[in-house]
Amino acid sequence: MSCVSINLRKDEILIKINDNASQEEIVKELLLKIAELKKLYQDEKTPIRVTGKVLKNSELEEIKDIIKNEIDVEIRFDTPTTLGLHSITRSYKKDIGTSETTFHKGSLRSGQRIEVEGSIVIIGDVNSGAEVIAGDNVIVIGTLRGLAHAGAKGNKEAIIAVSTLDAVQLRISNIVREIDRDEEEIREHAYIYVENDKIEID
Repeated sequence: MSCVSINLRKDEILIKINDNASQEEIVKELLLKIAELKKLYQDEKTPIRVTGKVLKNSELEEIKDIIKNEIDVEIRFDTPTTLGLHSITRSYKKDIGTSETTFHKGSLRSGQRIEVEGSIVIIGDVNSGAEVIAGDNVIVIGTLRGLAHAGAKGNKEAIIAVSTLDAVQLRISNIVREIDRDEEEIREHAYIYVENDKIEID
């Protein structure tokens, strides 16, 4: 089965990577397909967007190098990469419902508030006094010190995943968990979800 598909869109070329493919399989197939892809590049350089599997930084760099060696083109990656997010989502058994996802690049300072209907990925920190509120999941690729409220409209299936957890309160749906900073250490790669109407942290 093909683990890499290449589609020509109007203003971009989409490379989709199968979620379950190993990096070895991806590299092998990409090397074969990049020759086909090169033929599409006659006159202009249509940007390439890579989507599908959540990639580690090293994998992402390897894929980028393979493409760049053959074609000098702008490459964008759709997936939240880095910082253990891959292992967080993979290691947890519960299916995470997919929803409209908003990406916010940059840290949130005290007093800033972001509210979205679906899920949100913050590429940066959420500092004390800042708030992130989502109808579905909240992902913070950075440190969460402020307030994260997932499943704000009653979705108890929503999750919060953060690279570093240093918050004093978490909310999912209508459930709140206070964290005593003196008793609980700062956690790396925390996965927060509801079980039996209680917020659990893995």
